[in-house]
Amino acid sequence: MNGDAILPEGISPLYALNSIGETILIAYASYTIVWMNAQAKELLSVVAPLYGLKNSDELIGLNMNHFHRRPEYQEKLMGGLSEMHRSRITIRDRFVADIVITPIRQEQGPIDGYVVMLMDVTTKAEEEDKKEKFINALSTPVLRVWSNAIALPLIGEFDIERFDQLIMNILVKCSSEQVEYVLLNLSEVYIGESNLTGLFQKLIDCISLIGSQCILVGIPPSLATSLTGLDRDILTFSTTYDGLQYIIQNEK
Repeated sequence: MNGDAILPEGISPLYALNSIGETILIAYASYTIVWMNAQAKELLSVVAPLYGLKNSDELIGLNMNHFHRRPEYQEKLMGGLSEMHRSRITIRDRFVADIVITPIRQEQGPIDGYVVMLMDVTTKAEEEDKKEKFINALSTPVLRVWSNAIALPLIGEFDIERFDQLIMNILVKCSSEQVEYVLLNLSEVYIGESNLTGLFQKLIDCISLIGSQCILVGIPPSLATSLTGLDRDILTFSTTYDGLQYIIQNEK
């Protein structure tokens, strides 16, 4: 196959672009929008009113400078493109998206136009939620409370993603530092999942598989009724101090 391969007969380039599940627009070298695919028409129908437009159809014939606070900077950037350019943008402080701009040109000739793609479009609130979850996943402190024991106070809300990240962090810590006991303090945790027993049993089983033991401490009444299905041989204590005393006595 060579670089001169052509589309199969009966498939036009615009039809192919229209079939891609991303938001795609085409603009002239003068930055005037001349075409958008069906995905763009649907998505931008929500964005258009933020710029004083009735619907996405009114974007056709509009100059892209209409959407930029600093159009002179945007023109300089796009006019100097020799290859694809990608960046993260915020739309009217409501949406966040990856924008990919690709210049259209004949070999080494001047730019004839641009293909603009908006990818991974989310609301600003969703974006902030993603960041918060990521930070939370990394923010559970691991405290060395004894030579062979660590304690983790689980604070805030946990969903499946954060719980899985917690499991991974604990397993890495246990394996790399020869940890025998893991004390989990549940007094300040909220878990917004229905299968609490399954989540904690998975955590306990994973810790056990690498030769360590999980001890649950500070279980609040709100969680106690949801954890009755856990294996009966799991150790539980009222406080981290009580759990640590067990570990110390067990070493003697």
